[in-house]
Amino acid sequence: MTTNNGTGGVLWAGRWGFVLAATGSAVGLGNIWKFPYMTGEYGGGAFVLVYLLCIAAIGVPLMMTEIAFGRRGRGSPVEAVKRVVAESGGASGWAVLGWMSMICGFMILSFYVVVAGWSLSYLWKAISGSLNAESVEGMAAIFNANNENPLNLGFWSTLVTLITMLIVGKGVQEGIERSVRWMMPGMVVMLAILIGFGIFSGGFGQAVHFLFAFEFGQLSGEGLLAAMGHAFFTLSLAAGAIMAYGAYLPAGKSIARTTFMVAICDTLVALMAGLAIFPVIFANGMDPASGPGLIFMSLPLAFAQMPMGTLLEVIFFVMLTMAALTSAISMIEATIAWLVESHGIARNRASWGTGIVLWLVSTLAMLSFNLGADWTLGGRTFFDWLDYLTSRFMMPLGGLGLALLAGFVLKDRLLRDELGLAGVGHALWLFMIRYVCPLAIVVIFIDALGIMTLNVSTQWPWGVAILALFVVVGESLSPRLRRQPAH
Repeated sequence: MTTNNGTGGVLWAGRWGFVLAATGSAVGLGNIWKFPYMTGEYGGGAFVLVYLLCIAAIGVPLMMTEIAFGRRGRGSPVEAVKRVVAESGGASGWAVLGWMSMICGFMILSFYVVVAGWSLSYLWKAISGSLNAESVEGMAAIFNANNENPLNLGFWSTLVTLITMLIVGKGVQEGIERSVRWMMPGMVVMLAILIGFGIFSGGFGQAVHFLFAFEFGQLSGEGLLAAMGHAFFTLSLAAGAIMAYGAYLPAGKSIARTTFMVAICDTLVALMAGLAIFPVIFANGMDPASGPGLIFMSLPLAFAQMPMGTLLEVIFFVMLTMAALTSAISMIEATIAWLVESHGIARNRASWGTGIVLWLVSTLAMLSFNLGADWTLGGRTFFDWLDYLTSRFMMPLGGLGLALLAGFVLKDRLLRDELGLAGVGHALWLFMIRYVCPLAIVVIFIDALGIMTLNVSTQWPWGVAILALFVVVGESLSPRLRRQPAH
């Protein structure tokens, strides 16, 4: 049973409120922008299958753990981790994980609002008929011109910030839950419309084969690592959002079932995005492996060559903007919750105060594309550093820390009670969170940092051997790592 109530009694109106909010956090530009082009780069269906397996093996156990921390601690990630560790008699130093996740979410949002601004600006361009280039190079020129004007790019990123703070400032039920209750279904409906059109585009059969034909010979070791990494990052893990949202989940709602619902919804949206985008690409004879430019360069060009192309283009960018906003809302909630709970600041004031700081930091990120393009450190702009530090360091380390804390330090009883698992279910979760998740995160971390060259497709026997060693050492040490025995 949940023991703390740092949220002041504020809860989601029901399970679906949490599912939609958490799915909205997970379903961002990563699903609709990154997943399709990664699928194109790494072999189609084989990449999709490995990605789905990684979601089940890494994403689901870690998300369950974050939700359990949030609900058990009933507070912002900072306070939730403190309370759960204190309840289990653990060392207070573990609270750094809460701080890291909250700061990580804020840093991600600081550059994410710039990317979300691209979506909003392209929506306006689609409505006004400004996306009228006749080649990919022409579309690239439009994209570059959009970024090189600081007033233009600053306007759209500022608008994203304002909309985000307006929604979050209204509260959990009136702001966040109410907005995702129409944005998430609306996004799915728009994807369904695009898929419906794609069925008659002439490229739907190729798209289905591309996404679901499991030809493992096309999947490289690099693709395996990419699938593993994307499965970790796509669910907004270790960025404060899921733990903050978990604090508002009513007691008695199954965390396991809720997590599976979020993971399934997130995956379905990613696959739907592929089924909406690739038919258009194939029907126009374009390359599905065209990289990050697939959404902002290749796809607008393809829409321009199709019947009702302008309408479909508007629908697509409305949907993309909704995906960006639902993620932005979740990434700032941890900071707002901490200010309200720890400093007694009214939620509306906390939202707008945080919004001002966010705007200042995001403006520096925005300037990385124009006036500040030459302001580099180690060859990276401010935008690049925000992305690099969060994705390469803070998220993997935060996820690793939470897995080790939950698996080896906390009393078995504490999270078992919160998760509501027993028997095989609890044993499976514990094995995954103790051994499989940490090993996978370490592999992602090593690959991201370029410490050594990894080829999972040929070096997997070493991975199995290391996992076995982890199990032996972990099982021998785990009783000593706990200060008190479970009872």
